[in-house]
Amino acid sequence: MRLPGLGGWSEDPLWSYVYPWLVEHEHLGGAAWRAGTGSDLSLLHDAAAEIGTLPRGARVLDVPTGSGVALRGLRPGQGIDLVAADISATMLDRAMATARRRGVADQVTPQVADVGDLPFPDDDFDLVVSLTGLHCFPDPHRAVDEIVRVLRPGGTITGSSLFTDTGPRYRPLRWGGSAIGILGPMCTSAEARQWLRDAGCDHVDLALHGGIGYFRATKGSRA
Repeated sequence: MRLPGLGGWSEDPLWSYVYPWLVEHEHLGGAAWRAGTGSDLSLLHDAAAEIGTLPRGARVLDVPTGSGVALRGLRPGQGIDLVAADISATMLDRAMATARRRGVADQVTPQVADVGDLPFPDDDFDLVVSLTGLHCFPDPHRAVDEIVRVLRPGGTITGSSLFTDTGPRYRPLRWGGSAIGILGPMCTSAEARQWLRDAGCDHVDLALHGGIGYFRATKGSRA
């Protein structure tokens, strides 16, 4: 029998409530985030803020959207098309509630989707955002390939993830997440860099901050 609050993301785990609370409460949440991950929550906010720099008419994919943490970067009246994709319909309902609360629901389209087989054509998005998502995917390499595939040449990927090469301090965090079913096999930061390059990205930047790495890459014309 499964304990309440445990299980993968499609089963609405307890962490799906805790994570957005941490992210949205900069003082208490930020302190807890720093204690647990060794990273500054402002870095996650900065990654989401890139959405707000896009011009009218741009297309954005947020995967996995979860409860809509990345929507903090979307501005009311910005005039972009953001597809909020997640494997869980429950999480999409929460994301749309977040969008309504922020006054941006008219720019957000929810989509149930498996990141390993995204239901979008090649070269479809100007920006793909994947905040704290790569470590959740059952096949992170396949996820990177799919994310790059749907990005247009010259488009940008920005995101963050736990990585397995961040030292022994963060092993309990990774082990605990794996034990309760919210983390996948994960990867090293070097593997993520190489996968992005192999998929056709140029200018791959990845910086480790505590147990989390923040990455940004641009899709080249050769992809």
